[in-house]
Amino acid sequence: MRNFKRSHPDRVDVADDHIFVGFDAYKQVIDSGVDLVILATPPGFRPIHFEYAVEKGKNIFMEKPVSTDAPGIRRVLAAAEEAKKKNLKVGVGLQRHHQAIYLETIKRIHDGELGDVRALRVYWNGDSPWVRPRQQYLQKNPNLTEMEYQMRNWYYFVWLCGDHINEQHIHNLDVANWVMKGPPVKAQGQGGRQVRTGIDNGEIYDHHFVEYTYADGTVCLSQCRHQPRTWNQVSEFVHGTKGWSEVQRGDITGFGNDAKKIFSYREMTNRRRDPDPYQVEHDDLFAAIRADKPYSEVVNGAHSTMTALLGRMCTYSGQEITWEQAINSEHSVMPKTFAWDAPPPTLPDAQGRYPIPMPGRTQVL
Repeated sequence: MRNFKRSHPDRVDVADDHIFVGFDAYKQVIDSGVDLVILATPPGFRPIHFEYAVEKGKNIFMEKPVSTDAPGIRRVLAAAEEAKKKNLKVGVGLQRHHQAIYLETIKRIHDGELGDVRALRVYWNGDSPWVRPRQQYLQKNPNLTEMEYQMRNWYYFVWLCGDHINEQHIHNLDVANWVMKGPPVKAQGQGGRQVRTGIDNGEIYDHHFVEYTYADGTVCLSQCRHQPRTWNQVSEFVHGTKGWSEVQRGDITGFGNDAKKIFSYREMTNRRRDPDPYQVEHDDLFAAIRADKPYSEVVNGAHSTMTALLGRMCTYSGQEITWEQAINSEHSVMPKTFAWDAPPPTLPDAQGRYPIPMPGRTQVL
């Protein structure tokens, strides 16, 4: 925050006595008199922070995903019910729901222009995000604790991130659920660590492939991968009885040799760029607050997060798992104590390497 104040003094005015540090800093921020809270810490903390913000009667924007395990999902859903009772407005950072091209294309799919949906394919395939080596922190602080290191390198630990199927691929899985008007009933899949195996890559996988099945039998094939120099694709495809749609491009294309376009969003609107959905999602939340209209995106955010967690549970265990088994699981990935000197759930061995989930052995329920 202090760095942001220096770089943007015209936009940020936060006194030093309103800058808080530590595992209880969220309480100090929420109790400081703010009207709206933005929850954007690593996802593992989302249920705890959301519960407290609701308890204190705050309007809330929380980033996706909203948890890293099923017990956290249930806490979020319970807090969402309390938020409704208090007439609180809550947005969740799945911005495709505020993106014009998605809104129009999925409306047309729901209206039958694609026919009956028969299959979906969703992807988040690309390179790895940032990594923060332990050594760079040890040079500054030789007494660096394991908890502090994992917090700084949070993307690579399940309790903090939920694995990249949860942290990134949730966006594409959210679109699949949106098209299908609800979450899947079961899943099975496979994954592992093949390329991203460095000592600072923690415990998460570098690829997941999951087959989700919805209530009507429709199957969604899901891929997410963090492997350099491979096919890069972040997209969603829907296949129906009349044709297929590349949703993020706003196209619905019919079958046949000529592959005639049924619908093209760009041709319909004649515009190359729409309002930024990352801004629109906040505008919509603020408008609901000002107009005092009911507004909650929590159930959708929780179900999309749980869909990603279901996929992770399948790839880690190698088992077919139902939605009911997954969402009712008591298996927690969270620490028992939050303190800088407390042990995280997973600890490294003498060489600094972490145990990796092993299909056929790892328990997830």
